[in-house]
Amino acid sequence: MSELTLHVERMSYGPDAIAHTPEGKTVFISGGAVPGDTVSVQITEDTDRFSRGQLVKILEASAFREPHPNPFVALTGATPWGNIIYEQQLIEKRNGVISALERIGRFSHDDVSELVKDIVSPGEPWGYRNKIELAFKRNGNKTLVGMYAPNGQDIVRIKDCPLLDKSNQKAVGAVSGALSYLSGSHELDIERIGIRVSRRTRELEVALWTAPSGFPRTQVARVLGDAVNATSVVRVMTKGPSKARRVVGVERLSGCGSWSELIDGQKMQLSAPSFFQVNTKGAEKLVELVLSGLDVQPDDEAMDLYCGAGTFTLPLAKRAGFVSAVEAYGPAVRDLRRNLELAKLDNVDAVGGDAGREFPDTDADVIIVDPPRAGLAPEVIQQLSKQSARAIAYVSCDPATLARDLKRFVEIGSYKPVSVTPVDLFPQTFHVENVALLTRKYSDAVNVVAKVDTKTMSTKEHTKT
Repeated sequence: MSELTLHVERMSYGPDAIAHTPEGKTVFISGGAVPGDTVSVQITEDTDRFSRGQLVKILEASAFREPHPNPFVALTGATPWGNIIYEQQLIEKRNGVISALERIGRFSHDDVSELVKDIVSPGEPWGYRNKIELAFKRNGNKTLVGMYAPNGQDIVRIKDCPLLDKSNQKAVGAVSGALSYLSGSHELDIERIGIRVSRRTRELEVALWTAPSGFPRTQVARVLGDAVNATSVVRVMTKGPSKARRVVGVERLSGCGSWSELIDGQKMQLSAPSFFQVNTKGAEKLVELVLSGLDVQPDDEAMDLYCGAGTFTLPLAKRAGFVSAVEAYGPAVRDLRRNLELAKLDNVDAVGGDAGREFPDTDADVIIVDPPRAGLAPEVIQQLSKQSARAIAYVSCDPATLARDLKRFVEIGSYKPVSVTPVDLFPQTFHVENVALLTRKYSDAVNVVAKVDTKTMSTKEHTKT
């Protein structure tokens, strides 16, 4: 196909850059182009609506371009925006949220300009992650440990990773070297490797994801213990097809068998399968935005759907009167209940199950939803829309599904979005977290609810706006 000279205008929600032909057709460019570049592009796909192309040569470099700090990690899919200066990354991410709300949510430009707030940055463009994952593959007599290339097939060997803080970067090479050494004399059926680190608790966990077959437990624990100062080494056993594997057990090989982190002044204990935000400072920003937006009061009844191990549940329970927390993933539910015990919080009903089927039978004052990337199921939006809560905080990791769901809320008409705040939890990537705040639409400006205290026979008036 043809080769074109194009000027890059912006980034897509992904690793590709976007340009337009002189005729106005959109071209998605892979290969590392950044906004402001003038590039030569080989067209690889051409449709009536758009084209795709591969970067051939940078003819004029953009002022927004910068060198990647690690040439090996640059070859992986871990840092697709690692060659864009951080200030421009923030601009591109906020613009991406605006675009999704306009295209998918069908919000007007004026509405979006008012809705989308300035992007919040936790302040660490590099060294912010508390977790990375490594790939493991046997290739004949060779063992490959590293990160996947953008094609999702090839593995790039790495000795360290600038996404981890400096004190823990060398753990990557140490773990990789230890497992490569072990594989020379043992059949290691490892699917992937998780490394979790914390600057606050100083804990480091290595989690080996494997099939529930034979495994050299003692040798792995000993060699990894010599290679890296791990406080926990565990084996996570899984079954099922590759796209739907399920955890069938967690085996402690050495150490305490779990990993902990401090957030909002509270220690959280987490098993290897449980989700926790990879950016601890960013997670605290989310908590701050959610709780301040909801303006949680001591006598509030609260609801936390898709609550995980308690990132929002714990600080919410410290501020509200009662919390109904729902989580479908078994390991996270167990961690949540353990964390509630550690925090000595007895005002939480922790329910294991799907949010749609186990929707709390309560009249909540405030609600938090933090669903997976797929967003909220239509039936959950319907159930939420029937609530009398004064506000809902919707935490989303995907601008597209957030835009779709906000549109559904607007169509039902019970709640209206009043703000969307992007939070940069994932610098050097195109991913962005968002906190959307929705408020109840009332026909009257003031809704007076009389609550009779059977002991004092007094009434309280609650003003809901």
